Amino acid sequence: MNRRDTTLMLVVVLCWGLNFVAIDLGRGDVPPLLFLAIRFVVVLLPVLWLPKPDVSWRTLALVGGFMSVGQFGFLYVSMAAGLPAGLAALVLQAQVLFTTAIAALVLRETPSRLQVVGMVVGAAGLAVVALGRGGGVPLAALLLCVLGALSWGIGNVVSRAAKVPGGLSLTVWSATVVPLPVLALSWLLDGTDGIVDGLQAFGWAAALSTLYTAALASWVGYGIFNSLLARNPAASVVPWILLVPPVAMLGTWAARGAVPTAGEVAGGVLLVAGALLAMRGGRRATAVPAPVTAEAAAEQVLPARS
Repeated sequence: MNRRDTTLMLVVVLCWGLNFVAIDLGRGDVPPLLFLAIRFVVVLLPVLWLPKPDVSWRTLALVGGFMSVGQFGFLYVSMAAGLPAGLAALVLQAQVLFTTAIAALVLRETPSRLQVVGMVVGAAGLAVVALGRGGGVPLAALLLCVLGALSWGIGNVVSRAAKVPGGLSLTVWSATVVPLPVLALSWLLDGTDGIVDGLQAFGWAAALSTLYTAALASWVGYGIFNSLLARNPAASVVPWILLVPPVAMLGTWAARGAVPTAGEVAGGVLLVAGALLAMRGGRRATAVPAPVTAEAAAEQVLPARS
């Protein structure tokens, strides 16, 4: 990526790192999926004046389904199940490995050797931080977050295949498929009484959290991120997100007073080192052009049933 794109990606890292803190501070007693549905009602508001991107409705549904419903649905539920914000930010970065592997298979964007080394170092950092957390985190919460990472990885590849120049329009219009399915899932899990109680518990903290996650994390963060994916190989963009967990951990420490353990610090160092190696290798990597559409990419990842 060039210097301008690098600066934009650093903005994304900051927005997304603090996003985990905002979710943690704002969710309170609001059911996680209801909280998510309200967030994406706000995210899609610019659809009233923002032109629809030049992609099919199926592509919008795929991006919204994987990058929003899947990723954030699993993330919000995992945090409600006991996964701390800093660790959630870390585990979710397994999407870097998923994205790079899926892009190599589907889009034929083969990573360089240095990028592969960076991925391995980054994965080692994830393992070190996870082990350094000690035993108070439910295994189910960790697995839910990993599923969110996998969904995000598939969404990244679909977004890359779509190559939409306007990242904000893709972010906003793909959000049209999010609120109703997520609200339906919340109703199935929490029932009518749970939704009613959650709406009553939606106070100022939840409102401010929703504004942050919708405006900065989604509009600004994903608007920039999708634009960068449209004009750069996935393996050159995605490794930057390995820098999100250190930002989230520092933010959690400042907001919650949660002091990182020695394992978290060591793992964070490895994550940063892996990101730097992968990004340095990305400058030399060349993508092989491939006429793969977003729909075709999704079908290769998830083959249609006969």
